[in-house]
Amino acid sequence: MSYNPCVDDGFDYELVVIGSGPAGQRAAVQAAKLRRRAAIVERRSAVGGACVNTGTIPSKTIREAIIYLTGLNQRGVYGQSYRLKDEISIQDIAVRTRQVVERERGVIRDQLVRNHIAVLDGEARFVDPQTLAIVDRSSAERHVTADRVVIASGSEPEHPAEIQFNGRTILDSDDIVLRLEEIPSTIVIVGAGVIGIEFASMFAALGTRVTVVDARSELLEFCDHEVIEALRYHLRDLNVVFRFGERVTAVRETPLGTLTTLASGKQIPADVVFYSAGRRGATDALALEAAGLTADDRGRIEVDEHFRTSVPHIYAAGDVVGFPSLASTSAEQGRLAACDAFGLDAHSMSELLPFGIYSIPEISYVGKTERELTDEAVPYEVGIAHYRELARGQILGEDHGLVKLIVAPGDGRLLGVHAFGAGATEVVHIGQAVMGLGGTVDYLIDTVFNYPTLAEAYKVAALDAANKLRAVSMHLAT
Repeated sequence: MSYNPCVDDGFDYELVVIGSGPAGQRAAVQAAKLRRRAAIVERRSAVGGACVNTGTIPSKTIREAIIYLTGLNQRGVYGQSYRLKDEISIQDIAVRTRQVVERERGVIRDQLVRNHIAVLDGEARFVDPQTLAIVDRSSAERHVTADRVVIASGSEPEHPAEIQFNGRTILDSDDIVLRLEEIPSTIVIVGAGVIGIEFASMFAALGTRVTVVDARSELLEFCDHEVIEALRYHLRDLNVVFRFGERVTAVRETPLGTLTTLASGKQIPADVVFYSAGRRGATDALALEAAGLTADDRGRIEVDEHFRTSVPHIYAAGDVVGFPSLASTSAEQGRLAACDAFGLDAHSMSELLPFGIYSIPEISYVGKTERELTDEAVPYEVGIAHYRELARGQILGEDHGLVKLIVAPGDGRLLGVHAFGAGATEVVHIGQAVMGLGGTVDYLIDTVFNYPTLAEAYKVAALDAANKLRAVSMHLAT
């Protein structure tokens, strides 16, 4: 396809994007690169959306600050009692978090200014399919018209009706980042999903006694079982208590903190309860019906493969369209939506998406798990390399990390790559690249990696898989 140069079409903007998170940024910048008049509407006082202000960036910065201040990643070298600072406060963690968040906001602001993208402060709602009312913090209202719209309003914490959140002792995922005033001695985390487990590992590293409650029978069931066993062992070693198959019926604030009641009758006292019940699309204030749109019961908007909604000139991208709700995929969805909106050919996203869980230690994977392949009756072999076998692992004091390759017996193709431990979310991209290009274990065996590195794990794991496959072929040959 081709696109037309910028023309005066009678609209205030050729593209208005609602939200300045990863999806919104990329959509607006892509439109600007195509010389289109683009604007972003942002209801927060700062750009970046939940990703920069309450979610991904602050939580991951908090994680790194905790690892550094507690000396957790050095205990394999200096002993289990090693600690950089004896008494760690919320202020110690918040200083670094504020620095990183403000710098990231600055990067985004500079990018928008360089690309001549207007930033319209306020909360947007549809007046009609091509008109938005924007109400700023002084309650002043203005209307803007748009030839095309991208809804990238993101998501917000889900609030079950039976839980009385108060921002002090009964917290959601925004509160835990923004409002927590001191490190609790005890905490109940309701929900063993990604966010719940990430924070469970962070608080446990700080010495907080953590209890995780979830109605499901296991944690992170979509991950590789071997990796999850390793994570669960590590968390138990940090004194995390798991209550699986348990449902919370009530959470009550008391003079001493909180009391959580389970359907089984158990009661758990704690200083703080962190309720991690998932997130919902932030669409309630958009007046979607005025644009001819609807959202589902979780606030999500349905889109096609080009991120078009049922109204042809309105697109949606990012958390507001649901799974996978990752900052990385949201950014690409926003870019692709803008490309389609202005007739620019663009390759659709690869199905080979990497997933990263920033627990301590971190987890990342791409491709299939053993469980999925077994359910699909697809044969495979496994090759594993433990960090403790690598010189770099010894240098880092990493005695629990691993890289696991799942390999097709016939041609040696990689079917899945799973990493656990330091740098897992970086290490996994080597496997992603090899898989994306149709590579095999032979490529990894023949490749020379820098020494000493964690990347060497790929060679060790590939050799492990190849030796197992050779043993099977020798039996078949007899």
